[in-house]
Amino acid sequence: MTHPQMSLSMQQDAGFEKHRKTTRRDVFLAEMDRVVPWASLVAVIEPHYPKPREDGGGRPPVGLERMLRIHFLQQWYALSDPATEEALYDSQSMRRFVGIDLGHERVPDETTLCKFRHLLERHGLAEQLLAVVNAYLRDKGMKLSTGTIVDATIITAASSTKNRERARDPEMHQTKKGNQWHFGMKAHIGVDAKTGLVHRVVTTAANEADVTQVARLLHGKEKQLFGDAGYTGADKRARKRGRRFYIAEKRSKVKAIMDETLRELTGKLEHLKASIRAKVEHPFRVIKRQFGHNKARYRGLAKNGAQVTTLFALSNLWMARRKLLAAAGQ
Repeated sequence: MTHPQMSLSMQQDAGFEKHRKTTRRDVFLAEMDRVVPWASLVAVIEPHYPKPREDGGGRPPVGLERMLRIHFLQQWYALSDPATEEALYDSQSMRRFVGIDLGHERVPDETTLCKFRHLLERHGLAEQLLAVVNAYLRDKGMKLSTGTIVDATIITAASSTKNRERARDPEMHQTKKGNQWHFGMKAHIGVDAKTGLVHRVVTTAANEADVTQVARLLHGKEKQLFGDAGYTGADKRARKRGRRFYIAEKRSKVKAIMDETLRELTGKLEHLKASIRAKVEHPFRVIKRQFGHNKARYRGLAKNGAQVTTLFALSNLWMARRKLLAAAGQ
């Protein structure tokens, strides 16, 4: 991205803050700036993005790459549209990342940010952005292997009825996990068994059984499929000649084995399968802990599904950033 020429205020920030400490936010944004394939992502959105009027009238649209950068800031810091606008006015490091000089221009307002998000949702561009990110990573040597790990996580939604409709989100549902009830949605993912990168994302209501989505989480060339006990029966739903299924046994079934030697061998096998499945937890940790996405922000599965898919695309870049930076000699 070509940033505008620095104004006096930006030069003063850069030149006179001799004692400014480089923060973790500075480091994070600098790294992500270098690893995100901006040009390829912009090319996906550009055909759908508003063009300036030929007669020069009206307000010209904000630069597309700038809007994409702001959109990614929203995902990385779990910000609403109004909070993003405020953060850009407040944070010099965020303005530098986006390329905004307050000496010459304003921050795009929350309505502009909302319209951009709706544009991505309307044209189903989140899935395309994930595909572009994964193609970019494959070109950098992180290719899909013959194994896929599948799993799902619950993302809670607001259960309050204190809203305009006076009702809970009709597309979200309640489910029980352990001894606790959750209201919300599920994010189902297919993760490459070698790299740990997400290649498929599906969102459903929280009460949807994990195994029902297994066929949608495969890239089609798998020879091995790994899943926890929630995917019992996956071999019947994703059957393919030569494909092997390594699904965890239920603990109760392992404990019920009477032969002590057989029970011990089964326990070791389950431990081995669990060690392979551990990779699938990394993307969940990134979006929930690193990016702070613990609750559904919007109403409806389509809006939340687009956000979750974007988050997993960004989690792939975050997890691969060290290899990407090393390959670039940085």
